[in-house]
Amino acid sequence: MLRITAGKLGNAIRGSIGVTSSRVAGVRALHGSEESAEDFDKRYEKYFSREGIDGWEIRKGMNDLLGMDLVPSPKVIEAGLRGARRVNDIALAIRWLEGCKDKCGDQKATLYPYLLEKITPTLKELGIPTIEELGYDQPELALKSVYDL
Repeated sequence: MLRITAGKLGNAIRGSIGVTSSRVAGVRALHGSEESAEDFDKRYEKYFSREGIDGWEIRKGMNDLLGMDLVPSPKVIEAGLRGARRVNDIALAIRWLEGCKDKCGDQKATLYPYLLEKITPTLKELGIPTIEELGYDQPELALKSVYDL
């Protein structure tokens, strides 16, 4: 009796696994072609440059970008800064800079200065201070390391 039940259970599991894998293959086939880096940048530049965009939509676009496994290009960062300035939200622009700096990860020493060099003219034009100019790069209440004493 146990052998008959185990056999039926095994057949049921095999049937469901086969159906699941074919469903996954069908869904993955629908994704289409991959977007190039230039098209990706243009899409987000266009998104941040829309006329009727509001603060919530700018935040959503920035959050989507910061959630991806990439560092935004200088053009996209500039478009985000212009969008934040257009809705007159300086705090959003500074948080955007902080998020982009954080996305540099362990390459912060090389990538962030490059990004800053490329976007400095836009920062000056829009009147947005950098994180370092505001002193946000150093924690205010942090204790000194015992190794620095």
